[in-house]
Amino acid sequence: MRALRRILAHELRAMHSLALWVARRRHGVAPGHSAAYTGPQTAMMYGFIFVSVVETVALAVLVPWPLVQAITLVIDVYGVLLMVALHASCVTRPHLVGPGGSLRIRYGALFDLRIRADEIVGARVERRYPEGRLIQPRGDGSLDLIVANQTTVAVELAAPVRYVRPLGKQGRARVVRFHADDPKALVHALTQVRTAPSPSPGPPV
Repeated sequence: MRALRRILAHELRAMHSLALWVARRRHGVAPGHSAAYTGPQTAMMYGFIFVSVVETVALAVLVPWPLVQAITLVIDVYGVLLMVALHASCVTRPHLVGPGGSLRIRYGALFDLRIRADEIVGARVERRYPEGRLIQPRGDGSLDLIVANQTTVAVELAAPVRYVRPLGKQGRARVVRFHADDPKALVHALTQVRTAPSPSPGPPV
């Protein structure tokens, strides 16, 4: 039941993201640096959507029974809508580097990890092609957030941080690897904020 509730919540957030996408708005983007991560998967997502649309039209023509045809059409149209909404959620929910050096790593409506500035030891560009699912814990205490079979940024943490997987299972990771379309810009933004000199105190009053 808990997993079902989380799935429904993910779908609702995805539909909300679809509305944001249509309105050309983004979710939770405050002052700071935002980083897209949809580049490697966009063509694949549109390919899946196209195939699904063709399948929907074909079944609507080939199925001879009106009731079955109607049920199949509703299911297929909702499936296509969910795929579009998933892509929209990834576009409208980018990674974020906060003004104070915090980091928010996201994947659409499915994954959201907030890391405080004081928890980050360092970040680097590191292109890898790992195997596994979207969210793949490793035996060495690291976590891969994989987009189209690749990650491009690695963030090292002072201590393991807690993350929550889409169906509610929790874990901890000391190193988080994820994909950004422009990893150099994200690492530069994060490093620049973290190494910026503190403002000098004003003259004594």
